[in-house]
Amino acid sequence: MSNLQDLADLPLLEIWGEDVRARRVQGERITLAIVELAPNAVVPEHRHAAEQLGMVIRGSMHFTVDGETCDLGPGGTWRILGDRPHDVVAGPEGAVVIDVFTPVRSDWDEKTIVGTPAPRWPEA
Repeated sequence: MSNLQDLADLPLLEIWGEDVRARRVQGERITLAIVELAPNAVVPEHRHAAEQLGMVIRGSMHFTVDGETCDLGPGGTWRILGDRPHDVVAGPEGAVVIDVFTPVRSDWDEKTIVGTPAPRWPEA
């Protein structure tokens, strides 16, 4: 992977089927992802070893982390410690978010590549 790339040139991965897709930049110990959630997309409760930080950059989400629930719009952030339960429901217009994981999300290596369609953010 090149050290310098445009988001539009990164492959789009199916993370939770067609409703939740992501592009990622991966380092040796950290993953940065721009995640696109379809309107009303559901990410069921799950856990992973990686710590996760994130922020909504477009749209809205109903987020639950370790029993704490909040509706988040642009600028809303989250912190998920490793192995803590969390789930998300995107708002009626969907959402685009930034997620950062450490250690890397190597489990995403097996995700289906959809191609490189134009990203929903930033607008052209």
